Amino acid sequence: MKKRIWGKGSKNLTRPNQFILRRWVEFFIALGMIPAILTTIPVGAAERIYFTYGPLGLSVGVDSLEVFAKEGRVNRELDFYLRGMSEEGKAQFRKALLQRYYISSVQLYRFLRTPIGENLLAQIGNLINIQGGRNGKYGLRGALVQAAADPEGLTLLNLMRKFPTNIQLNTEGIFTLVGLFKTLVTATDVIVTQIDKLTAIAAAAQAPVDFSALSDIRHPGEFNFDKQTLTLKDRNRKRQFLVDLYKPQRWRSGKTPVVVISHGFGTGPKNFEKRAKHLASYGYLVAVPQHLGSDYAHIQAMLTGYSREVFKLNEFIDRPLDVIYLLDELERRNQSEFQGRLNLQKVGVMGHSFGGYTALALAGAEIDFEQLEANCNFLFKKLNPSLLLQCRALELPQQDYNFRDRRVKAVMATNPVNSAIFGPKGLSRIQIPVFMVAGSQDPVTPAVLEQIRSFTWLTGSDKYLALEKGNTHFDISELDAETLELLESLPKLTLPKTDLFSGYARAMSLAFFQVYIANNAEYSPYLRSSYAEYISEEPFNLYLLDSSFVDELTEVLDLLKPDN
Repeated sequence: MKKRIWGKGSKNLTRPNQFILRRWVEFFIALGMIPAILTTIPVGAAERIYFTYGPLGLSVGVDSLEVFAKEGRVNRELDFYLRGMSEEGKAQFRKALLQRYYISSVQLYRFLRTPIGENLLAQIGNLINIQGGRNGKYGLRGALVQAAADPEGLTLLNLMRKFPTNIQLNTEGIFTLVGLFKTLVTATDVIVTQIDKLTAIAAAAQAPVDFSALSDIRHPGEFNFDKQTLTLKDRNRKRQFLVDLYKPQRWRSGKTPVVVISHGFGTGPKNFEKRAKHLASYGYLVAVPQHLGSDYAHIQAMLTGYSREVFKLNEFIDRPLDVIYLLDELERRNQSEFQGRLNLQKVGVMGHSFGGYTALALAGAEIDFEQLEANCNFLFKKLNPSLLLQCRALELPQQDYNFRDRRVKAVMATNPVNSAIFGPKGLSRIQIPVFMVAGSQDPVTPAVLEQIRSFTWLTGSDKYLALEKGNTHFDISELDAETLELLESLPKLTLPKTDLFSGYARAMSLAFFQVYIANNAEYSPYLRSSYAEYISEEPFNLYLLDSSFVDELTEVLDLLKPDN
């Protein structure tokens, strides 16, 4: 089946989150193909592919692979490598060689010329060398662009044909990567099992609550609301950006709580409309700012040649400053437009992915350049694609960055990129309530590496960790059929009904902000492990732990050490 990945006029570009999802899914599939192919036969050269296996120096001709892929015939040379492989394994190998991806060669070239693209090429080039053992990044870039320009689309087979020299595989490095991949998968399975047990223990120890008698907070509240879009101009930074504002049509008694939502990399305010509407229906004023240098529009600018960066380096600074300026602006407008009703001394911030970084920075987390540099050496061995984003911060002037805003009193970080850029030292600066959310099948910010481990580094007393079993990095309720098909091609991944995870998210965010921003203790039962058990649906369980289980999680993580 043909796979359209990106290109001018493709329907895949009509929705930002689907576009970004496909980029990361494609990258994740590429990572997964390395061990799959290596266990059958290494691939990739103009004429021959060279590799070592123990003391043996071996090679295989691309012609042999082409005959096998197109005709299913195993010649004498290839039989040496495929002998003993099952017929199912051979069929999967053929499919991998011939699978077509339709990518704009011009847009691919532009991406590969960005700092992130060049870093990615260099990391892969450490494994796929030109003959003689030198980094294969330049050969890879040329081969990828030429193969993408092929009328039949990019395939693994025509990528080999376009490579300018014979390929020499870094077999030791690839097998190391395979081992690390297996370790990470095992670590994830073990930690999910342990969190399952800890949630059950916590739920059994908690006072019984009849949740069926309580309101179902996954459903909308009683407040109607209006949406308006503001254009804010921060003259000091020469930055103009949009903010979607969701305002209740009638005010709740007392002060109105405020929540700011920071969108992720390559998306925008519209992607968080459902979450904003849910909070607004409970009487919140919700503001969702646009982050200009890392949103969907900026991705399009890169693909059309108007930017040389996937995201602007200064976004590590501008994102939290956008929220700070937004809060300043709401303070200026509070009396004239909101009759002084907004409580801007106790604000909640919620962020997804890069927006999770934004939320944690506003909570007080500080960039730790020493930690970041240590993680960014041997980047590819970390099996953490989010490091491609985090490691760009090393290009910033290495000085103290403190974006703590005293008005922000609680933050919720969903699938945040954070572990390397903040580390234990940077995250220990946070002393306000934090709710960390992870998905067990997240290929972009792996849960063990980016959220579960980070949760144990938080030193505040009011902290929560939610793990959504089977969830990825994206809201599947907004995906089209083609994207869902691509997701379903990932190993060990099945998808739930479309609104399940969204329901978990609505309940968790509302309960957290009701307790810590709106001062409504009646919502405390919803922050219990027993409530997570109550609304969970097998096999896509919701697990919820608080700070009392940090020692148990730390002990398991120390035993696993998935990042070593």
